[in-house]
Amino acid sequence: MKKEAIEMAKKAYLTESECILKMLDYFDEEVYSKAVELLKNAPRIAAAGCGHSGIMCQHFTHLMCCIERPARFISPAEAVHGGTGYLQEGDVMVLASRGGKTQELVPILDICKKKGVKVITITENTESPLARGADVVIKQYVNKETDKYNCQGTTSSVSLAVIFHVLQTALIEETDFRNESFAIVHPSGAVGERLNK
Repeated sequence: MKKEAIEMAKKAYLTESECILKMLDYFDEEVYSKAVELLKNAPRIAAAGCGHSGIMCQHFTHLMCCIERPARFISPAEAVHGGTGYLQEGDVMVLASRGGKTQELVPILDICKKKGVKVITITENTESPLARGADVVIKQYVNKETDKYNCQGTTSSVSLAVIFHVLQTALIEETDFRNESFAIVHPSGAVGERLNK
């Protein structure tokens, strides 16, 4: 690799680790408590986002399923073509948008309001349309992306993933989830082998 590439590669570790450490300053106990309470009591959970945010939302719904909270990712494109039929009154929709203005997500917010579905928005922009229409707004923090142009969804993806990890970690405690249950739904792989010994 070129010298510049090696330097930027090493710097990426620092950029993302600094972001994670700084995120703790934005941890609002009241906000997270409300979000966890909604997720805990939701019959079903859904999540939607575009681009890297959407990929992280898929990760989040898998995390929820791993602790037996029924969840699925709803593609923003499919959401407005019947996909939101998955959601019923009392369910929770998680919308992830760093800027809080993702046009593909705005119609989903409107549908949720009409159906009595609670909305958790994760965004940097707490005054954005997706934030103003949400029941709970989790503040996202991103220092900068790892590339020299500050454009690729790198650190922002890590930031969003950490928020999802925090939510799952808290839910495990709130629901008194046990590894015995995880062993049933995760019998394969090294984890399954360890759990089912």
